[in-house]
Amino acid sequence: MTTGLRHTLAQLGWLNAVLYWLGRALDKASAGGCALHRYRFVAQYVGDQPLCAGRGADIHIAPHARDAAPPDGYPRPQAVVRERFAQGAHSLAAWRHGRLAGFLWLVPNAYQEDEVRARYRLASRHASWDFDVWIHPEERLGWVFPRLWDAARQQLRERDIRWTCSRISAFNAASLRAHAGIGTVRLGDALFVRCGAWQWMFATMAPYFHLSRDAASFPQLTFDTSALADVTPTEHPCPPPKQSATSSEPR
Repeated sequence: MTTGLRHTLAQLGWLNAVLYWLGRALDKASAGGCALHRYRFVAQYVGDQPLCAGRGADIHIAPHARDAAPPDGYPRPQAVVRERFAQGAHSLAAWRHGRLAGFLWLVPNAYQEDEVRARYRLASRHASWDFDVWIHPEERLGWVFPRLWDAARQQLRERDIRWTCSRISAFNAASLRAHAGIGTVRLGDALFVRCGAWQWMFATMAPYFHLSRDAASFPQLTFDTSALADVTPTEHPCPPPKQSATSSEPR
């Protein structure tokens, strides 16, 4: 086993490592026509106290205005950004020394996934969905992620949101570590396999299995955080920079 394979196995565990290698093989054999994604769905409690007061003071957090053009080098296509705004999402961006250092997206009620064909619905009005947390590679060992997350928590608290849900690629070890560092509750998992126009979903929650043959067909997964109200986790202190590295791919 090569060093790269051993590293992947150590980072992801044997099941996710096998699926990751299978996905890469499918992508290569089909020239990008097939893809495999495995997601973990988690909920993060939105508490009342700031976690990182006084840390990362040189990082400026600001909303991404809907009518503003994305900055140069923005790592998402403009069409995707427009679609996100169209479904009611909004974004917070972190800036450091005049350069985009990171961003995250938030959306209430439901989120139409833009990586696979799926819709995630929130059953509670006290829940929100966060997605696509991106941190500039040079900032992934710093305070950008904690500061960005703290700003998002403050905004969510003002809207009486107590839980925020998200999906994480099971192949993104850095993102899994970062979310674990701020405390999460696991809600379920799903595997998506796409080949051309066909898509198969296997999930640990209803509807458990779904076959889609066109863009108009997609599964809807519902997440109800109201059952978590009595198991509110203890909030973690602001994680040190070495635990806050968040990568962007796979998302």
